[in-house]
Amino acid sequence: MVQQQKDFWFRRLHSLLGVLPVGLFLLFHLFTNAKARGGADHYNQAVADIAGIPFLPVVETIFIFLPLLYHGVYGMFIAFTSGYNVGQFSWFRNQMFVWQRITGVITFIFVVYHLWTTRFSGNAPSFDMVATLVNSPFTFWFMIIGVVAAAFHFANGLWSFLIHWGLTVGPRSQRVSAYVMSGIWVVISFLGVSALVAFKYPGA
Repeated sequence: MVQQQKDFWFRRLHSLLGVLPVGLFLLFHLFTNAKARGGADHYNQAVADIAGIPFLPVVETIFIFLPLLYHGVYGMFIAFTSGYNVGQFSWFRNQMFVWQRITGVITFIFVVYHLWTTRFSGNAPSFDMVATLVNSPFTFWFMIIGVVAAAFHFANGLWSFLIHWGLTVGPRSQRVSAYVMSGIWVVISFLGVSALVAFKYPGA
């Protein structure tokens, strides 16, 4: 009984952190990267503005890295230990459940790789640094897959969040929410992919 209560609260914290602040950071990061569509100077100025935030390392650690670490590691634990919901829910919810775990694993690998090659590479973030990375066809397509997977994981996770936190309780509200989240997935995927294209083909 005690373990079940612990698991309940661990999962609630995992769900909450996936939206606040990890989900918000994903949106902020994608919108920042989308500035690459305006050219190198536009993107570099956005990066410089972020670098000028007071106590940035503290802010990053408390509001980004620690929540991201918990959500990612515990999410991997859930993905590889949880049973699947076949027979318990509708076909659609089962499919979304499965894809949430698949995209969670892809996103976890992508985030680790992305942090290693950018934030912790030892090089100052800049348009040229990212352009050099995506110049490799493997890296370019790997990052596109990662961005689309992360966007789906966020949008579908938000749909599930609304259900589990009692905000969309009826079939109609859940159906409407699913359409809205599908739109969010498409929009933020476009933002991420278009930014990668801008880095790879500047001025195109």
